[in-house]
Amino acid sequence: MVRLLDGMTDAERRSAFPELKALRKELRGAPWNAESRRAYPALHMAGAACQTGAAGVASWLAAADMRWSQASPALLLHMLGDRDRDWLADVAHRLAQRPESAQVPYELMAGLVRLSGCPVPTTDAYVRGWLIHVGGSWQRGGTVCDRLRQDPHLAQLVAALFETADIGSLLGWLSGDGPDSWTGALAQLTAEGALDRKTMVEACVARLLRGGAPADLRVFLRLLKALALTRGEERERTADWVALASDAPSTVASHAQSVLGSLALEGDLPPRHLAEMSGAVLFRTEKKLVRAQLVLLGKVLARDASTAGELLPAVAQAFGHEDSEVQERALKLVERHAGKATGIHEELAAAAGQLIPALRDRAARTLGVAASAAEPVVYEETLPPAPEPTRLAPVAGSTTELAEETGALLASGGDVAAFERALDGLVRHTHRNRDALLEALSPVVARRWWNNANYANYANYADSVSVRPESDYFRHHGLVNAQFGLDLLLATLCGKVLTTTLHSEARRWTATHDCVHRPLSRAFDARLWEVAYRIRTEPLPFLLSTPTWSTGLLEPDDLVKRLDDYRRLGARPSAADFAQALLRVRRGDRTAAVAAAERAEALGTAEGARLARWLTSGAPELPTAQRTSNDRILVDLGEVPELQEDFPPEFRTLGRPVRGFAEHRYCSHWDESVRQHWLALLPEQRELVAVRMLCDLSAVAVDDTRGSAAVLPQLAESGGEAGEAVHLCVAYGLGARHPEDRLAAVDALLVLAARGRLDPARLGADLGQLVRCGAVKPLRLAESARTTAATGAYATLWDVLRHTLPVLLADLATAGAATPARGLGDLLAVAAECAERSGARGELPHLAQTAARRGSSRLVAEARRLRSALVEQVAA
Repeated sequence: MVRLLDGMTDAERRSAFPELKALRKELRGAPWNAESRRAYPALHMAGAACQTGAAGVASWLAAADMRWSQASPALLLHMLGDRDRDWLADVAHRLAQRPESAQVPYELMAGLVRLSGCPVPTTDAYVRGWLIHVGGSWQRGGTVCDRLRQDPHLAQLVAALFETADIGSLLGWLSGDGPDSWTGALAQLTAEGALDRKTMVEACVARLLRGGAPADLRVFLRLLKALALTRGEERERTADWVALASDAPSTVASHAQSVLGSLALEGDLPPRHLAEMSGAVLFRTEKKLVRAQLVLLGKVLARDASTAGELLPAVAQAFGHEDSEVQERALKLVERHAGKATGIHEELAAAAGQLIPALRDRAARTLGVAASAAEPVVYEETLPPAPEPTRLAPVAGSTTELAEETGALLASGGDVAAFERALDGLVRHTHRNRDALLEALSPVVARRWWNNANYANYANYADSVSVRPESDYFRHHGLVNAQFGLDLLLATLCGKVLTTTLHSEARRWTATHDCVHRPLSRAFDARLWEVAYRIRTEPLPFLLSTPTWSTGLLEPDDLVKRLDDYRRLGARPSAADFAQALLRVRRGDRTAAVAAAERAEALGTAEGARLARWLTSGAPELPTAQRTSNDRILVDLGEVPELQEDFPPEFRTLGRPVRGFAEHRYCSHWDESVRQHWLALLPEQRELVAVRMLCDLSAVAVDDTRGSAAVLPQLAESGGEAGEAVHLCVAYGLGARHPEDRLAAVDALLVLAARGRLDPARLGADLGQLVRCGAVKPLRLAESARTTAATGAYATLWDVLRHTLPVLLADLATAGAATPARGLGDLLAVAAECAERSGARGELPHLAQTAARRGSSRLVAEARRLRSALVEQVAA
């Protein structure tokens, strides 16, 4: 190809370009076969050589369809090297403007810059490519410093490093901490004078001030330390250090704090600046920074008594800190130095009102003011309102609207309401006008994986094989989430799934299941497979099981009306769809259920009679639950006989016994988005769903997994009794490793409390047992408790913790001098705050023995604070 192109004139090259475009379009139909992969590099080079416009060449070189089979940069530079220098510069800068995801080779861009002699681009893609090129060129020998020293554009590209977003993570990965690191090399080049020192220091500090991800900033902080600023350079940037100590991530703030501390102790930081900095740092949540600031203030006050008038009001800002230990440290500083200043006692006394009750009297005595007599306050809890279920909107009236909703649902997922509306809409419009629906859906299905011509090539199916790969995939991999369920219906409408596959899957059932989730997934899948089969053979007019409410609940009057419409139309109900409707219909309102049962019986159909019996039977009692424990606590649940009668085989397993540790723990149900749909299977029996998700929820605390607790708010919003399994699910979520899981558990706790479904004694005892067996760490639980308290639910949280703490304190009382669990002091601190704010009174078992322990540890101090709060006569 090189030889052919070298022998062609410009006019001949231009005339060949239309054929190259046609070939490119042809190759797009099968980009991964051997012929295409062999043709693409030559096509990539020829297309660039046969164009004259810089924009067209840049677009061709960076095209996504040729990204994986490109011509080498050396060949491309050979073909383009005889062009005008301004033209080459234009191409170079256009390629550099492409996003990094375009994967334009750095060698190509750098070669064009070299040939054209143009200014070096400093775009994101070029700078990142330069970093990887220099850092990954170890095979050429020499150190990073040596390779950088030889770069003609060193100053411009290093300056661009500080302006490139999120470059720190890449720089840190390439840099490391060894002698041949980027940070060490840049510091060395700065010391040699190859890089301007003032520019480097200012750029580094400015990058830290700009902020960003902690991992991104750590590299620039490492570089700043490697530059080893002099005391004069540090003094010049006092305002920058104050800003970093106030707002930067903790690692950067800690460095700024240490610099300011050194300046302050040497007398180079005016008290006014130290007070300003202290006000910001003491407001931060990181206890390490706050404590270090109080230590610094103490040293300055001890060195120079004249600073007390400016610094003690700053110290008093810590009186409002959430940590009582910080409050006490600040009060000790005030007690020690209050006599060194005049005219600030009223200001300090006003700030002392933020102290916990046990410290207020001490502050009053120190400041020589009378302790304010608190008026008796009757505490009244105001919980966040519980979310109300929303009624499902009618299905889309037109096929165009339905296609838009279906496309959005496939692209980004959705909740139960969106899925059920789309599902019912597909069924209704298929029954009305299949051809119109297919026409409206054509843009949606055009790019689905099962409608791609390349799928068959990728699956490597021979022409003689009669089974479609789409059928095989759906059959063997199952419907892993709701989007796959919609894909099944769409593929069925488009004729991509064999009727025999639909029939066999709709009728397939086995009494065994390989994991605890299988009954839930099989019931969810069974309805979709049967609906897909009926779409192919006998379309349904609409679904009986579409819920009335967003939780999955179906009003009995709605189901009776739908059965009446089926009777008038002469339609035959789907067994799985009707079974799902029965499980969703509301039976908790007995008056409405009995009235609906009479109307259902009057229909004179078998389904009407079955619905009448179901509505009049009332909600079943939950079977006996029994706990089992190993490295975690799970629940065994007995059989539910009601779900074994008059239901299709696919639904009967929902009522089979559950054995927590006997089930397979690891399975194919990895997609967490489907769990909200499992809850909608049994919207009035959430305990039956929770017991099958309990092992997943335990993993967020025991195995430090992420994301499984996201379903907890929906679990709390669902209906039915909240029993052993539901409370254990919430308990594990409160002890989760990741903050987002803990937050979801706090939301669930508050929803249960607001709906009157929370059993504080059960949840508190569960938490105590989980901490005792090591499944939940006290420090994580304390974080969840602190988040709950921040919502104002002090009484609710105290009702939980007063059943948790005795379990944990009992171990200390019986074990004597045993080392307490890490975080127990933090948990006691939250409990003390709840008791103080809610006015809780009474004895807490084993608290007195803990408070009587020797020493002044956090555990002992908070135990004494809690004990003091519980015996006070007046609520704080």
